[in-house]
Amino acid sequence: MQAGTPTAGHAALVIDTNIVLDLWVFEDPAAATLRVQLGQSDMPWYATQAMRDELQRVLDYPAIALWLARALRKPQDVLAQWDAHTTLVAAALEAPWRCKDADDQKFIDLAVQQRALLLSKDKAVLCLAKRLQASGVRIARTLDDATSIAASALPQSVSAGFH
Repeated sequence: MQAGTPTAGHAALVIDTNIVLDLWVFEDPAAATLRVQLGQSDMPWYATQAMRDELQRVLDYPAIALWLARALRKPQDVLAQWDAHTTLVAAALEAPWRCKDADDQKFIDLAVQQRALLLSKDKAVLCLAKRLQASGVRIARTLDDATSIAASALPQSVSAGFH
């Protein structure tokens, strides 16, 4: 985990907890492109301490702990991956758009502040996609989905990070 000062308008990612679980707990094939890109791209993944705290809490859920145990992994392994890929920033100011799921609001707030690509599968987040688009935020379920969004809607500097 790197400490950083985000730069408004800089191409960036914000990734919600469910996608993180797909990456390093469930190893979902739909997250394979993202796993590769995180290792190769210089596009920053911004996160806050509250996001890390949420991940740590979720990793302790019995069903997740069982999944990790079956894969011979520990919560610390997932947190280490998260720490290695994220740039930790201060919590964002509240965005004018409210999410029905209060736990997801921090992801929306940070994505709006950074004008970032927000990766999420959460229905409460996805239903805000059109409203957030006007503020420069794109929401996608996977990086593959984001590629088509980037190619058609994001600035060239962002879409270049997906190839």
